[in-house]
Amino acid sequence: MKKGALVRPDVAIIRPDVAIIGAGPAGLAAAAGARAAGAERVLVLEREERPGGILNQCIHDGFGLVRFGETLTGPEYAGRFLRAARESGAEILTRTMVLGLTPERRLQALGPRGYMTIEAGAVILATGCRERTRGAVRIPGSRPAGIFTAGVAQYYLNRQNIMVGRRALILGSGDVGLIMARRLTLEGGQVPVVVEKLPYPGGLARNIAQCLDDYNIPLRLSHTVTRIEGEQRVERAAVARLDAEGREIPGTEQVYDCDTIILSVGLIPENELALKAGVHLSSVTGGPLVDDAWQTNIPGIFACGNSLHVHDLVDYASAEAENAARAAVAFSRAGGAGEPGLPVRPGAGVRYVLPFSVRVGTRPLLSLRVSEPTGRRRLVARAGGRTLAERVFPRLAPAEMVRLELREAVPPGAKALEVLVTDA
Repeated sequence: MKKGALVRPDVAIIRPDVAIIGAGPAGLAAAAGARAAGAERVLVLEREERPGGILNQCIHDGFGLVRFGETLTGPEYAGRFLRAARESGAEILTRTMVLGLTPERRLQALGPRGYMTIEAGAVILATGCRERTRGAVRIPGSRPAGIFTAGVAQYYLNRQNIMVGRRALILGSGDVGLIMARRLTLEGGQVPVVVEKLPYPGGLARNIAQCLDDYNIPLRLSHTVTRIEGEQRVERAAVARLDAEGREIPGTEQVYDCDTIILSVGLIPENELALKAGVHLSSVTGGPLVDDAWQTNIPGIFACGNSLHVHDLVDYASAEAENAARAAVAFSRAGGAGEPGLPVRPGAGVRYVLPFSVRVGTRPLLSLRVSEPTGRRRLVARAGGRTLAERVFPRLAPAEMVRLELREAVPPGAKALEVLVTDA
């Protein structure tokens, strides 16, 4: 103990088989999954007052089509997994902030029960993600009121019944921004335009159709906000077209009257606790580098959901969490770091692939995103000179996560597994 360190003999020490940080959809699925896999004590730590995570403010439907074969609202989807977690016997502590995490799977947490030390057999990171802000996209101009990220605007409107503005320009075509365009319109507001700096949309095709096209809201690709005007409140925003290098094209600026700017410019996995534990993060996804058991480089620490990589469908995040839970329970019983795997490499046309490493003899389900929109193409997974999986897609888009199942196990002697886009 360091000189002068505070001695706290009253601090409770809790020793669960599996500790899960975050009670969003991934954390709740992991909790029920861990209990189903045989963990005797599963502890979920959630800093918010209610479990459910971001789904509590997603009152639109479209959730659960893959998992349940029906369309649910966000709260309905979260409610099903919350019931499953509670009925399984998992313990959920809300209003509890995890302050620290060590490589030895020791957590410090503070909540209604006071200060706690948790020594877990395995830890699952299900901390979700956060939004990029105005500072991340460097919009010049004044700094008036009326600038919100899409998630904050959604929270105010759906959870607090507060209308954030009457005429909102939306920067970025991420799914939450598209959904907010529709939501504001339904509440009597106006959305004069959605602008996107990329030459293709950042959200799902169904959200483009249902949230913009159905309400005659224009989408301007290869455009961005170049200036915000206003003193006390946003009054106007200037929008300009961008060239192929992302530079403003002179003479293309158009000024829109608006009282609100909503930013939908990307999500970032939340991994401050992971970094404290020494977990290695991907420079592409911002999430932990995991193997085919969803284990990070720190033995016994696993990751799933949006803290691992940002998902387009919550159904996939839930399935991923259940897989991570089974692996975490196995670790808590047997321990050990496991066999080092072969690297998984994104090839031509692929931005990233998860997991980042695979073991010989396994057939993991791969999750990936392509680097640009395409028409009809073939996805191929190769290792050791053999094609382990291939699938033809009528179209591919960066906004849509693709899953590719290996039809053959990773062969002995292979140096790496590569996934690439080829002609169909």
